[in-house]
Amino acid sequence: MTYAITQTCCSDATCVAVCPVNCIHPTPQERAFGSTEMLHIDPKTCIDCGACADACPVDAIFPLDSLPVAQREYATINAAYYEDQAPEPAKEVEEALDVDDGPNFHVWDEPSFPRVLPSDFVPLKVAVVGTGPAGMYAVQDLLLHTSAEVTLIDRLPVAGGLVRYGVAPDHPATKKVGDTFARFHTHPRVRLHLGLEVGADITPQELAAHHDAVIYAVGASADRTLSIPGEELPGSISARSFVSWYNGHPDTAPDAIELSAERVVVVGNGNVALDVARILLADPDSLAHTEIADHALEALRTSKVREVVLLGRRGPEDAACTRSELLALKHLPGVDLIVDDHDPRTARAIEEAGPKDKAAVLQGVVRDSGDWAQAPAQGRRIVLRFHCTPVEILGEEAVEAVRVTEAAGESGESGEGTIRADMMLRAIGYRGMPVAGLPFDETTGTVPHQGGRVTGRPGTYVVGWIKRGPRGGIGANRRCAAETVTTLLADAVAGALPAPRSAPKAFRRLARRRNRKAALR
Repeated sequence: MTYAITQTCCSDATCVAVCPVNCIHPTPQERAFGSTEMLHIDPKTCIDCGACADACPVDAIFPLDSLPVAQREYATINAAYYEDQAPEPAKEVEEALDVDDGPNFHVWDEPSFPRVLPSDFVPLKVAVVGTGPAGMYAVQDLLLHTSAEVTLIDRLPVAGGLVRYGVAPDHPATKKVGDTFARFHTHPRVRLHLGLEVGADITPQELAAHHDAVIYAVGASADRTLSIPGEELPGSISARSFVSWYNGHPDTAPDAIELSAERVVVVGNGNVALDVARILLADPDSLAHTEIADHALEALRTSKVREVVLLGRRGPEDAACTRSELLALKHLPGVDLIVDDHDPRTARAIEEAGPKDKAAVLQGVVRDSGDWAQAPAQGRRIVLRFHCTPVEILGEEAVEAVRVTEAAGESGESGEGTIRADMMLRAIGYRGMPVAGLPFDETTGTVPHQGGRVTGRPGTYVVGWIKRGPRGGIGANRRCAAETVTTLLADAVAGALPAPRSAPKAFRRLARRRNRKAALR
């Protein structure tokens, strides 16, 4: 019986590396890698060895005969990827290199970024700021492929970053990737500093003075705004704040969210929007044994929320979520999934969708148009409303309704409507914040760089969302980190790194003096 990759695929390609018959695609050496939402196993080539399932950091791979009911469609999804498509041949490392691979050099490709290091390469002292996936993939790369010593820093008292505070609690398999990263926290060449903030407890200059190089993996800690009237009203909340609340982020107070609304409007239909919709309507008992914050679980037990309406300004064929997360909405116990049919283009896009199209997931889903001026019907339901854009949040002292425009259809005319709701969550994307001591592009919300090297700051590098913007899942950070580490190592070989003025041990003493509460390991 062959295997299939399922919903929680993180696309970090660990499975690709262990497959003995090259049956998992796209690989990091193929042009399609990074453009697909997940990886796929070719059922005609798979030999049922199980190596990929053992290696998967998020438990996303199962034998076909062991797929849960809600995951059985992934047998078809995996097989469909290979219909009428021949996988691209892998690029040979030698084609990308113009070097003499003699006895004085070590060459490898991790992944798709060839490197050349002299055999007498001196171990580097590297600081990594941030313990989320981007930072930890960089740490993993450095520890496995060089003799570097790493100072790992996080301003929060618990390591994990996005894995700990961003992944929904009903996705425990995805959170398991944190176990893979955690093994490096106690590595003999790693010194971990938790609760230590660069820019507050220590300066970027002090950090750089004690290391050969510094990698910033600080993510995107702000959120984009709608810039519409009424957005400042109580009850208008960012999805980022809601996610932080149910995950127990130290920056979000336990009483920051009140669940007294019967209907909640979520602006956006990306994966984060789907996350908050699921959590709002989940059976609290199903979350009791997850890592959800105690205060959030208690609030959900007394929640009045019965309906969540997700607004998307384009049609179902352009929904921002992944196909796998959309598919999961069809299998939520006790929750009905509805597609609002106010616009005929929505029905047509769903009906005409091919088997590989995202909109095809919604074939067979009930279509209905409700009376948005009234309270929601009994029962719990998620409503997907496409071709709909919020233009104003209405209310005197708090959110009472959301005024929307409906995109112009065949007639060329757009309409307006009002959705009664006492809570609105905007889930339209995250945004990076300026990093102390580094240049910052206000337009993109990122730090300017070349291949991860910060512009005008020798010895300083970036990785993850602060480097490329808030796009790509957990696995995308592996390739991003590989590029940055490759650039760093090339700079080291070229002698372009500034020499540190003090030793890492002196930095540990400095950190203790500056913040006695910081946990040092």
